[in-house]
Formats: sequence, C-alpha cells, structure tokens
Amino acid sequence: MTFILLAYRSFIQRIIKEKNTQHEAEVLHQKNLVLENIKAQESERKRIAVMIHDDIGNRLNILSLWLNNLDTKGDELIKKNITTQMSALIDSARSISHSLYPVNLETVGLVLYIEELIANLSGRVNISLNVSPKFQKKDIFTEVQLYRIIQEFTTNVLKHSEASRVWIYIKDNQNNLAVVISDNGESFEYDEVKKGMGIKNIESRIKSMNATHKWKNVLGKGSRLIIKIPNNHEFANQNSIN
Repeated sequence: MTFILLAYRSFIQRIIKEKNTQHEAEVLHQKNLVLENIKAQESERKRIAVMIHDDIGNRLNILSLWLNNLDTKGDELIKKNITTQMSALIDSARSISHSLYPVNLETVGLVLYIEELIANLSGRVNISLNVSPKFQKKDIFTEVQLYRIIQEFTTNVLKHSEASRVWIYIKDNQNNLAVVISDNGESFEYDEVKKGMGIKNIESRIKSMNATHKWKNVLGKGSRLIIKIPNNHEFANQNSIN
C-alpha cells in the first residue's frame, strides 16, 4: 500500500511538473510574440520616420532656402505668407517623424531626447527630470521603449489628468534600471481604464523589455508608474513589483 501511495504521489508530481513546464513555455512564447510584434512595428515606424525626416524634411528646407532668395518684386505679403506656410510644413514633417520614431535618439541618447520632449511641453506642464549620475547608455531598443513610455504617460497627463507637474526619475541599480514617472493630477481607477490604448501601449512596451511594473494611483492626488528593467534582459518569472 505504501509503495502504491508513493508511486501515485510521484505520478501526480510529475504531471504537475509537466503542466508547469508547459505553462512556462507558453508564457515565454507569448512574451516573445509581443517582443517580435513591437520590434516589427518599430522597424516600420523607423523606416517611415527616416523617410519623412531625411527626404521630405530636407526638401522642404531646400525650398525654404530658395524662397528666401526669391525676388518677389516688392510683394512682401506673398513672400511672408509662403514663408509662414513653409515653416508650418517643416514643423509638421518634424512632428510626424518624431511621433512615428525618435529618429535622432540613436545619436543624442535617451536623456537628451527626454530633455527635448520636456522643452517642447514646457508651456503646457512642468516636468522635472532626475537622472542618476551612474546612468549608462542602454541598447537602442530599450531606450526607444522607455522614451515611448514617457511620451505616452505625458500625453495621457495632458489629455486626462489636469496635472500641473510631472516627475521622471531614472536610476541604474546593480541588477536593474529603475524608472519612476508620476504626476499630481486627478489619477484614475486602473480597472476602469486598463483596456484603453494608452495603458495598453505602455504595458506592452514594458512587457517587451521583460520589465516588471506597478501602478500606484491615488484619486485626486496623482498617479505613479514604477518600472524595473533587468540588466540581463532575460525573462523574469515575476509579473509585478512589490
């Protein structure tokens, strides 16, 4: 009887182990699908953004230079109107390019690109950026995802939260990169908005980096997003941050 019980227990444990292994393999497969999907999206976004930035943007700049040297025979009003429209087109092309893909991020790096975003939004919300002196440049995929997350967070703040302040903290730790983004707005109930595109985009990008995250929201006082990205970029077993 003892032998039968031990054999049965061993059989049950083996079944459980096999199911756990299958579940872990499925989770890993889903994470890889998310990663490949985001990489494909970023690749296409980059192709279009570079085309707009390098081709259309440069052509508009050349036309603008020609216009400045054009003899309008005294009709300054026509020249002024054309110049205004041309400047607007150049700004629009640059804005579309940046919204599709941060083209210059590979050259200037994450911190300077975030500072540029802050400068562009300075008239609408006060954003503070605090970066650890030990921060080291990350791989381009991680930096693009972080920039997108910060961009999405601030966009949501401007659209929905009525916040006047946003704080961004970036710190390199021994085993991970910690990023904390918070605001002093109205905040939100996570369960009510988790299906929205803004939250989905943020969390998909977090998942693509195999990062862990946690939302800390207090209605009427603000929202906080805590992200921890493992330095080794291997898939972790945890899905949240305590």
